Amino acid sequence: MAVDTARDGTGGGSGAREEAVPLQKTAPAQTPSGAHSTSCTCGDCPHGVREGHRHAREDFRRRRDELAAGKGLPAALAHSPGASRQWVSDELTRAARRVAERARDEGAVRLQSMWRHTVIGTWAAVGVLLLGQLLSALAVGWTADRTASLVAAVIAAGVVSLAAYLHRERGGALAPLIGEDNRLSTSRAVAAAWVLLAVYDILVLALELAGRSGRAERSVLIEGLELSRGAGLLTVLALSCAVAVFVRRTVSVRVQHQRLQKVRADRPRAADLLTDDAGRGSFCDVQYVLISGVAVVFAAVRLARQPDQLPDLPWSLALLVVVSAATYLTGKYAEGGRPVVLSVVRAREVGDLHAPIRTGDDIEIRGAGFVPPGAGEPDRLSRMVVRVGAVHVPVPLIPSGNGFSNPADATLTVPVPVEVEPGRVEIQVVTAAGVETNRYPIDVAD
Repeated sequence: MAVDTARDGTGGGSGAREEAVPLQKTAPAQTPSGAHSTSCTCGDCPHGVREGHRHAREDFRRRRDELAAGKGLPAALAHSPGASRQWVSDELTRAARRVAERARDEGAVRLQSMWRHTVIGTWAAVGVLLLGQLLSALAVGWTADRTASLVAAVIAAGVVSLAAYLHRERGGALAPLIGEDNRLSTSRAVAAAWVLLAVYDILVLALELAGRSGRAERSVLIEGLELSRGAGLLTVLALSCAVAVFVRRTVSVRVQHQRLQKVRADRPRAADLLTDDAGRGSFCDVQYVLISGVAVVFAAVRLARQPDQLPDLPWSLALLVVVSAATYLTGKYAEGGRPVVLSVVRAREVGDLHAPIRTGDDIEIRGAGFVPPGAGEPDRLSRMVVRVGAVHVPVPLIPSGNGFSNPADATLTVPVPVEVEPGRVEIQVVTAAGVETNRYPIDVAD
């Protein structure tokens, strides 16, 4: 570690402090035709934004590994563990902020370009439907039901494409599925799948009703909308929409009352549907998506076999979706929790004498929940603060291996500032999500 190297006096350095180079967008590397080349790292084109972010990450990792090995430390700080640690933390914080800025630029560019992908995917689905109708029509011939289904698909795709264009700055057709934390919402995605299926089915029935001339044929179509036929579908549709609304309300209330820590993501990802905020696979989310997806496919097959009525979703399958939704809701309500400080001790180095806590000493804060899910990036870690009495102390970044030994989810190490008056003071941690822990009293000796 850099601190240990500085204490031993073996850290390299040139004797002069290196000045931080401010983040500047490089001039676009263009080809003779005026197009940006593949080596461009500017922020004016999508490729340049991605490459700029990648280079910034590589530079940060290289700098972190150098400082962790004790390289690049100024000679004037080599014999001051506290000063060298603070210098290393400041250098990494500045580099982390440059990486975070590049990441935000890349996220904005990807979000703006997503609407084209949603439009292409929508019309590709229409093409697949057309191909399937043509292949199946080879055996039984073309029918009015096939025409109605294709026209309904074209109308639905047109509406989705228009919505994607109007919301092109927010991810196109996926804009309603992106939560306030800039992640794709699992509950909204499941509800949207059922809503799209129901809307498409109603469009097909309406077009078939408009194309039928006989009273008996129209009566059959009207009977296809009876509650007895579509009760299962309507139940699942209402449940999924209610789950989406309830989850949004629950998360919002828990965040406001500091019972849940939420950190905004750089950009939405498809993996958000199956993982938690930290990118780990979530059982509740996975089972909800899988069971709901299977039920949607089953309902779509029933619709394809009987396009003149609402899909008759069996109650056993509807009950399975209800159980899955209940499990998802329970998991959402149980996740998270407020960070807590359990104990505070003096950080004793090997060979140090036993002594009370004094100003200038390092203290180790032990607890849980100091690093909320999704806040493992260096820029988020550098935002953590410990309140020692009335003094706010930023938590120093201590590089170690491929990450950081401080801060950690269960332990934090900070110095007691000299501005703290001797006596009883209270320790409180403020996480990157802005959530405060409980107050823990300690005694600072004179």
